[in-house]
Amino acid sequence: MLDKLIALRERTIYHVAATRPAVYYIADRDAGGVLVNAPPFDEPLLAALRALASPAYVFLPSRRGARDLERWRASAGVETIAFEAEAPHIAGTVDLALGRGRKLTRTIDFLPMSGVTEGSCALRIKNDSGAIFFGPILEPGPDGWPALVPHADDCSAENRLIGALGLQDQRFEYAFTDDFEPGRTHYGPGASAAVNENLRRLLED
Repeated sequence: MLDKLIALRERTIYHVAATRPAVYYIADRDAGGVLVNAPPFDEPLLAALRALASPAYVFLPSRRGARDLERWRASAGVETIAFEAEAPHIAGTVDLALGRGRKLTRTIDFLPMSGVTEGSCALRIKNDSGAIFFGPILEPGPDGWPALVPHADDCSAENRLIGALGLQDQRFEYAFTDDFEPGRTHYGPGASAAVNENLRRLLED
């Protein structure tokens, strides 16, 4: 049910469920438990999460990860978080509609990268070697590393590209997307170099 992916100094990151979009759990020393995307609500899963860290937040990189939000809010007492442009499109209550520059803790903040949907947004861990949860913004490319893959139903291909170009100044060892296939999906270490190499190839095509 819960697979440990990375154990860092201030937090541990788990893959929660083999769903699409994928769900991750950050057991964080300061923030408590942070779900990235909401899994279908399940009492045994909630008990397993509580054994790791008391669930405090559900972060939604996009509307696609909003499942059973009201049950998670009522049963786990979590607050739901999404970027302000995405919040009106989410099925369920958004407790914290993020503006630009908003932080969750001193080491966790957010990177609005609209394009797939109007308000797609990534969660960034700035220390512990760095990690980013991209949601649908990036997805595994042919080499298994996160890449920018354009789709016909993107809200804005231009905004997707602009947001991805901004990653060239970021350094992060780990990167996670809405697609996670154990054994095929690469998430780190070395994520920023791989992401930027995939972006370079896209621009050259």
